[in-house]
Amino acid sequence: MAVRRTRPPQPLAPHGIPGHLVEFIEALRAQGIYVGPSETVDAGRVVSVLGLGDREVLREGIACAVLRRPDHRDTYDALFDLYFPAALGARTVLDEDGEPTDDPGLPAEDIEAMRAALLDLLADNEELANLDERLAMMIAKIVEAYGRYNSSRGPSYSSYQALKAMALDDLEGRLLAGLLAPYGDEPTPSQEQIAKAIAAQRILQLKQMVEAETKRRTAEQLGREHVQMYGVPQLAENVEFLRASGEQLRQMQRVVAPLARMLATRLAARRRRARAGEIDLRKTLRRSMSTGGVPIDLVLKKPHPARPELAVLCDVSGSVAGFSHFTLMLVHALRQQFSRVRVFAFIDTTDEVTDLFGPDADLAVAVQRITREAEVFTRDGHSDYGHAFVSFLDKYPNALSPRSSLLILGDGRNNYRNPELELLERMVDASRHAHWLNPEPRHLWGSGDSAVPRYSEVITMHECRSAKQLAAVIDQLLPV
Repeated sequence: MAVRRTRPPQPLAPHGIPGHLVEFIEALRAQGIYVGPSETVDAGRVVSVLGLGDREVLREGIACAVLRRPDHRDTYDALFDLYFPAALGARTVLDEDGEPTDDPGLPAEDIEAMRAALLDLLADNEELANLDERLAMMIAKIVEAYGRYNSSRGPSYSSYQALKAMALDDLEGRLLAGLLAPYGDEPTPSQEQIAKAIAAQRILQLKQMVEAETKRRTAEQLGREHVQMYGVPQLAENVEFLRASGEQLRQMQRVVAPLARMLATRLAARRRRARAGEIDLRKTLRRSMSTGGVPIDLVLKKPHPARPELAVLCDVSGSVAGFSHFTLMLVHALRQQFSRVRVFAFIDTTDEVTDLFGPDADLAVAVQRITREAEVFTRDGHSDYGHAFVSFLDKYPNALSPRSSLLILGDGRNNYRNPELELLERMVDASRHAHWLNPEPRHLWGSGDSAVPRYSEVITMHECRSAKQLAAVIDQLLPV
């Protein structure tokens, strides 16, 4: 028995396969995945060689041609599913002669029977990828019956509604009980652990299949652009720090090393270009005596740039902790570009935490130890930038010098307390350079308890909402 889905009125590739491939490449670029002309040509050759017969082979072939980083794979897969869907339209079943026939499966209205059938399939010893088409058919039925709703733009589908109808928590519990049944009433801890892992993995795969089905049907109803806006995972470097989930923050940590290598390479190139130095007028004129006073040979000064010191003052309160931690990791990766790096953390009181960021330190552990071991709050635990500046100057009066670059990390939300602008001005004047990196969107600066407009009169303020934006700012601030 085969499965067929009816085709909607609009053709999938109105401009032909080459035009459709170019649209797919443009969608990748819009998400931040760089695909150059040569990669686009390679992708076209892949399509011409592999054809459209095997969708998964085509997926891997184009990925080899256009992707450069493995952390871009989730975004690529989501866009590939939109532009090269597994099928189109609602499901119908074909008999052995290829003619449509009535679906012999369970009615979608009987959700309890559907759950029982799903449980039987999930408890199968095979992997989900190797199960027959019945699982996909049941998921399509549930999405059509329970995930469909009318949005402001027309009919659409919700994975949340479909998953809610499937009662996954109860389904996972029953699946786990079935996996443990062969071991009797007292399974060993290892058997129980393995069964829990299998149950969690299969429920996760089921969720992914439901989400893929709802995205496919939504794209047919409302267009690919709608799903691209809400249903395609962002690249880790484009996720906003203040909106990132725990998993997204962990993904961001994996992009620290590539960002640091890129910035270090750019800095080395700038230093090579600046190595020639300025014209030494006195020596050039002395050398011109041999040519009758005509300065034919220019003598250049040999620059001796000194690597500056860096003092980082970072807010580690809950609202901006993810941003501060990521920035500290990036600064730690670039520590060789500075003669000395000192790190100070605060919530309402400042404490030095440089020792936690040694060359061999585990950065993930170091950022967790800050709030446990450092004296970063002595009052009510809410951000107080003014008191943090007071404690910084009291405890570390000589931390800043004409060789120092000051970097302040935080959103500038001071809980309506004294911002101590005069102290910040003293800190800026004592430093060679001073910059403030703010993870909040610029249009929110000054709203509510934000003291950013007042602080920005004293220090240069930079918007750093994502890892990509942060890297661009750090690239401009690195010493030459």
